[in-house]
This record gives sequence, structure tokens and C-alpha cells, in this order.
Amino acid sequence: MQPEGPAQDGWGEGAAGLRPGDLIGRSFPLGDWGEPAERLHELYLWVERGALQTAAWYLADRVWKRRGARTLRTGAALGAVAGAALPLLDLTGVAAGMAAWGYLALLFAVACVAVDRFFGVTSGWIRDVATAQAVQRRLQVLQFDWASENVREVLGPAEGTASEAAERCLAVLRRFSEDVTELVRTETADWMVEFRTGGSAPMGIQSASAGAARQETGSAQGRFPLPPGAASRPNMPRQRPPEPR
Repeated sequence: MQPEGPAQDGWGEGAAGLRPGDLIGRSFPLGDWGEPAERLHELYLWVERGALQTAAWYLADRVWKRRGARTLRTGAALGAVAGAALPLLDLTGVAAGMAAWGYLALLFAVACVAVDRFFGVTSGWIRDVATAQAVQRRLQVLQFDWASENVREVLGPAEGTASEAAERCLAVLRRFSEDVTELVRTETADWMVEFRTGGSAPMGIQSASAGAARQETGSAQGRFPLPPGAASRPNMPRQRPPEPR
């Protein structure tokens, strides 16, 4: 359902139900820090609403790309099948004079594949889905981190002073905002590379996640991995041969 009133920088009731437009910056909500708990809660809602709008923008952008990709892929498949079947039917005499239509069907299949690759319909659909899922995963992490901070404040005295607890909460929100901004920047960079090269570009979102996982695994095993078989074979120190007397 659409809200009756106009939106105000995505801030206010019903802002999450707006139809997503362009991804533009939002004005930072200013307020009085006389009540730090309420102020931090407002900032959390502002950050969460921005992430939801970003994910909604990518999910809405993928709709027409998904339809276009399925249409082009279906046309390519039907053209390839018709291009292979019609000449065979012409040779067997079942449908005489259909070989020329088979060649046209093959040309149609090639044209569908070329349009899909040149305009990046399927790759754009995949990028939109991957970016929206990545934003949603980070939003879940933020929600659990924020819940843990609230539980720490409720169950007992937090570590340090109240100002340190507020700075810790602000650090959580800032880190999450930077992560979402980096996701959008990576998706835009992938689109620019694909637009310049005219072909599919490696997805920086998945490669960044995989690189982080490999970095964590590599740091646990050591900075310089040993070659195969080096762990079972001891390295003896080299000794100089005795000098002739």
C-alpha cells in the first residue's frame, strides 16, 4: 500500500512502503542528545530504514531484468531447437522446404544471446539479487549486534562509562552504513566494467565475500603456507664441507 502523504527523505512513518526510486543520499537526522538512549534508537531506525530501501531498490530493479532475461533465454532455446529440427525434417521429407526457416531460427537464437550479453540483462539481474541478499545479510548482523548491545545495557552495568557505550553503539551503526555503501559501490563498479567491456564482468560482491573468508582461513593457518609435504619432512640446516688441509 502506498502512503497518502509525500515522503520526507525516507524519514517518518510509512517511509518503508514507498516505491523505491534512485539511490540518493539522505539528510542525517539531527536531534537533541539530552536523552542518549532515545537518540541512538532514532539513529538505528534511520540506518535500518536506509538499508531496507536499498534492498527494495535492487529487488524492484531486478523485476524487468528477470522478465527480459527469461524472454531472451527462452527465445534462444526455442530458436536453437527449431534451427536443429527444421533441417532434419526437411531431409527426412516430413516438412519439405523448411531448411531455410531453420537457418533463420538459428539466427534468431544467436541474436537473443547477443542482446542478452550486450545489454547485460541476465548479469544485471544476478547482480541485483546478489546485492539485495548481501544487504539483507548485513542487516541481520546489525539487528543481532544491536540486540546484544541492548541486552548488555539492561542486564547489568556495561563495560566502561555511558559515553563509551554510546560510542560503541555509534561505531556499530557507522560500520554497518559503510558496509552497505561499499556493497553499492562494488555493484556499480561491476556494472561499469561490464558496460566498458561489453561482456560479463566478475562479480565483486561474491569475490569480496570469498576473499574475506579466504583471508580469515589463511590468517589462522599462518601468513606463509608451507608447500605440500613440508610438514612431514624436517628441514635440516646446511653444513659447510670440511676444508682440505
